Amino acid sequence: MMSNENNGLVNYALVKFHIFFAMTYLVIVMLMGLIYSLQLLQLNPLPEWFWLSPGRLRMIHTNGAVYGFITNGFCAGMYWAIPRLCGYKVFNEKYVGWFLAIALQVAVLGTVVMILFFGMAQAVEWGETPAILDPIITAWLVVLAIQFIPPIFKAGRDRPLFAANWYMIIGLVWVIMVYFMGNFIPEYFIPGVAGAAVTGTWIHDAVGLYVTPIGWGLMYYFVPVMLRKPIWSHALSLLGFWGLAFFYPLQGVHHYLWSPIPMYAQYAAVICTVVLELAVITVIVNFLMTLRGDADKLKTSIPIRWVFIGTINYAITCLQCAFHVLLTTQKVIHFTDWVPGHAHLIMYGTFGFWLMGFFSYLWPKVFGKEAYSRKLDEYAFWLVAIGMAAMWGDLLAAGLLQGFNWWGMVHFMDVVRSAFPFWAIRTITGLAIFSGILCFVANMVLTITKGKGGPAVTPELQPEGGVA
Repeated sequence: MMSNENNGLVNYALVKFHIFFAMTYLVIVMLMGLIYSLQLLQLNPLPEWFWLSPGRLRMIHTNGAVYGFITNGFCAGMYWAIPRLCGYKVFNEKYVGWFLAIALQVAVLGTVVMILFFGMAQAVEWGETPAILDPIITAWLVVLAIQFIPPIFKAGRDRPLFAANWYMIIGLVWVIMVYFMGNFIPEYFIPGVAGAAVTGTWIHDAVGLYVTPIGWGLMYYFVPVMLRKPIWSHALSLLGFWGLAFFYPLQGVHHYLWSPIPMYAQYAAVICTVVLELAVITVIVNFLMTLRGDADKLKTSIPIRWVFIGTINYAITCLQCAFHVLLTTQKVIHFTDWVPGHAHLIMYGTFGFWLMGFFSYLWPKVFGKEAYSRKLDEYAFWLVAIGMAAMWGDLLAAGLLQGFNWWGMVHFMDVVRSAFPFWAIRTITGLAIFSGILCFVANMVLTITKGKGGPAVTPELQPEGGVA
């Protein structure tokens, strides 16, 4: 048995801090999304509050998800996983760790204030953060890499690195490059259509070269640890790594199909997107084969259920992506509700579910208590899972209806009216998801205040053998 401090490797206070703020921002993000959905139904609950206009709410909804929820969640996961994988502490917990933690919350709060109250935003999808904050965010990302990469390099001198380390290193490095390219170059150096092509490096690579490698890396740590068995195939994990490295960077232009961007760039983006699905398949197969023989744990373990249903959602959304980037398909679904349905399934239905699984696993451990209520955990999971699936299906159907109506030259306002029933269903499914998240948060609070004391944290199996 190991002590709750894991021999001093893991800073539990930083893990708690980042999980707390990740879930705080998730509640805010979902609340903004609900208000936005009501505005589409002409049921604006706060019509006099100009700063809650639909455009500003949408930017807070998306930026809050990436920077507030996902980035905090990734920091919590890396503070737990990297020291255990490497056997070394992060670069500096006392000063750099708390500086990064507090600076992230200040940056997110600054983004919210500037967008909501002053209308300051960049015309970059997923990068609407005001231009004045971009140098600060870039510097923060550099310091983040300095915090987490040294223990991985130290471990690499002693033994071969785990695949989880590979993914987290490239995520920490790539995000600096793609954030700079997508937010600075179009803003200051390359305007117009050429700038839009470069902007694609952040629009899509925020997902592909930041969220994906770090999300995969954490999964390559947590899946074996939760199942208490090594990952099924080290070779597949490396095949997925190199597939991601070779094919993801060129995908950004698929957000601009049928645009004035040269067709060779559009064709390259389509081909790379479709081929990348082979790399995605290696990851999905690896996780599912690791589960083989332990499927009964889906009934007994809520954290395992979150991460594996997230994996199924990942398979669905990546298959959907391979179809909807085709030039023919784009003629129908571009600018329709199909696209936000797809975005919700990947960003929350996949990476959000994975984070919920990590949090469900870690929260009792960092407080040394048992989870307070199994029933609340079940309510949270089923409300969110069913709500997410229903929302995705609803928006997919709405998008097809909109696209074919536009193709058939139906009057624009008639198409808008035909979408109202689908938007009403989206609001209902959003309420289900929000209710599930509130159950999850309630259980977290009750675990702290009323949870029974648990045993010391036990040694965890390393992803490819050994213990951490």
